[in-house]
Amino acid sequence: MRPRTHSAALTAAPVGPHPSTRESPVRIHVLADSDTRWKWGAGLAVGLAPGSEVHAHMLRGRSTPTARQLAEVGITPASITEATLPEFAAAPELDGADLVVLGTVGGSTHAALHALAHRFRGAGRRPVLMTGYVGVVYEKMADGLLLRAGADIVLANSPFDRRRFGDVFEPLGIPGSCIVQTALPFLDQRPYDMNRTHARHPYTVCFAVQPSVPADRNGRLYLLRRAISHARLRPGRDVLIKLRSRPGEATTHIEAYHYQVLAEQLEEPLPPNLHFVYGNMSDTLDRTDLLVTVSSTAALESMHRGMPTAILSDLGVREIHGNHYFVGSGCVTDWSAIDEGAAPLAHESWTTDQGIRSEDPFGELRTRIAELTGRPLPPISPYYTAGSAPDYVGTLLRRRGLNPDGSPGPGTARAGSGGPMRRTSRRVLKVAYRFGVQRVAPKIQQWGGV
Repeated sequence: MRPRTHSAALTAAPVGPHPSTRESPVRIHVLADSDTRWKWGAGLAVGLAPGSEVHAHMLRGRSTPTARQLAEVGITPASITEATLPEFAAAPELDGADLVVLGTVGGSTHAALHALAHRFRGAGRRPVLMTGYVGVVYEKMADGLLLRAGADIVLANSPFDRRRFGDVFEPLGIPGSCIVQTALPFLDQRPYDMNRTHARHPYTVCFAVQPSVPADRNGRLYLLRRAISHARLRPGRDVLIKLRSRPGEATTHIEAYHYQVLAEQLEEPLPPNLHFVYGNMSDTLDRTDLLVTVSSTAALESMHRGMPTAILSDLGVREIHGNHYFVGSGCVTDWSAIDEGAAPLAHESWTTDQGIRSEDPFGELRTRIAELTGRPLPPISPYYTAGSAPDYVGTLLRRRGLNPDGSPGPGTARAGSGGPMRRTSRRVLKVAYRFGVQRVAPKIQQWGGV
C-alpha cells in the first residue's frame, strides 16, 4: 500500500507493536460499498498495521465510488476490484488474507458473513473478520449491531459505544469479547492553534453538509440561506460549504437536494467570501477556525483537533437528524448565535467518553488480533440464520445474490472464476484510479484551496 505523495494521504499514527512478527506484510482485504466506508476501512488498515498489504474490493451498487471519490481518500491499495457479494466471497485471494474488513451497510455485512461462512466451512484456515461503524451511531443501533454479530471483531469507536454494544449483545448470548474499542481512523494528530494568525486567509467558518441530514428541500434550503447570510453579515470571514459529492455522484446516503444545485436555483449573486469546496475533510479543516454542522462525523474530527465546533439546533434537536448525540458536548447552538460570534468548544469529559482523544486507539485491537491469529478460529456464525429468521435472512441474502445457506444464488459467478467480467472490472478500475490520482486529485486540491 502506497500513500500518494502529491496529496495529503489519509493516515493514522502507528502505535505499539506490529500485529505480526513475520517478515511478510499483513494481508488485509477491505470490502467497501462507498467512498466513506473505503476511507474508514483503509484508514484502519494504515493505523493498525503500517506497511500492510491492503486490497480494495468495491461492492457493486448505486454508491460504488467514482475515480474522483477514490482519489480524494488518499490511500492507494495494492489492488482494486469491483464485484458483487458472491464474487467477493468466492475470490481466491481471500485464501491468503490475514484480515477481512467489512465496510458495508448492516444488511450487506450480514450477507457477507453468511457468504464467507459458506466459503470457509470446513477450511483449516480462514482470515479474521472485522466490522464496525464509520461514524456516530445514533439510530437503529440494535438492528445494525445484530446484523454485524458473527464477525470475530465488532469495533466500538468509544467507551460510550462499547457500553451500549455490550448492553445489546450480552443479554442475547453474544459474547461481549467480540467488541473491541478503537477510534475512528481519520482523527488525525494536527491540533488547532487557538492563537494562530490569519495572514494566509481570513477567519474561516466551514459548514460541513450531509447528504441526507436534513433530507427535505426546505430544511436544506434554510441551512444554505443561513450560511449565505452569515457570509454577508461577516464579510471579513471566509465561509466554506464543504460538499461530500458532486451533483449526480452517489455516496453512502442519497442526496436528493444538492446544496450547489440549490444555490444555482436561488438566482441571486452569492457573496464573494462564500465558497463551495470539495476534497479531503482533513485538508479543509487545516484552514478552518469554526466547524458548523448538523451532525456530521466531521464534528468529531474538529473536536479531536480542539477546534471550535457548532452543532446546529435550528431544525430541532432530533433523533432523525442525529444532533441529539451531541447534547452533552456543550456545542449545540444555532446560526443566530454563530452570527453573533459563538464558537463553542467541546467539554473534555464528553470527548473522552466518545473516544475522540484516545492516546492509543489501536492498542487493544492489535492485541485482540494477535490473540485470534494465534489459534484456530471457530466457524463463522451470524446471529440470524435460515432457521431462526428464515424470511428475514432469505430476503436479505436473496437481494444480494445469495441462497439462504450463503452459497451463490442462481445466475451468479461461481468460485471466484476470474472470468471476463472480473478481469474487466479490475482493469477498468485501475485505469479509473490512475486517472483520479493523476488528473482529478490535483483539481480537488485547487478547489479546496480557495
